[in-house]
Amino acid sequence: MNDLMQHSPLGTYYEHCKKGELAYQVCSDDNTPVFFPRAVAPRTGSANLEWRVSKGLGTVYATTVVHYKNEAPLNVALIDVDEGFRLMSRVEDIDPMQVKIGMRVKVRMHPGDEKLPLYPVFSPLLSEEGSPRGGGGGGEAAQNHPGPASHPSLGRRGR
Repeated sequence: MNDLMQHSPLGTYYEHCKKGELAYQVCSDDNTPVFFPRAVAPRTGSANLEWRVSKGLGTVYATTVVHYKNEAPLNVALIDVDEGFRLMSRVEDIDPMQVKIGMRVKVRMHPGDEKLPLYPVFSPLLSEEGSPRGGGGGGEAAQNHPGPASHPSLGRRGR
């Protein structure tokens, strides 16, 4: 089983995570980003996938707060990563109720334990860090995903 994990797309992904990198694949047939790691591209069925490392910057696309009995609330968010893929994660280092759609975030790896490997979570960026004016962000995600203003939950407020 360990040998399979070392040579599988998931094993490659976790090796990048151990180095603090958010890795993703790109289908070389149509240049489409692929995340979560796969053996074939979902859109084309092609096995022509190459690994790339994200800069780790993104934008909150959607967020909610989960309240468990006898535990502190935590947020769950969909993050549009600048390289053009979306993933579910959390935004930490901030009150869960303060996470907002459109907020710029940066990835870091949450340490795992014996049951769960490390995984990506996000932290809010400072105002200039990672903003389109600050030189990071806007990238391919802006072309592949609608912006927060078109999110259905915003109704007329986002228009």
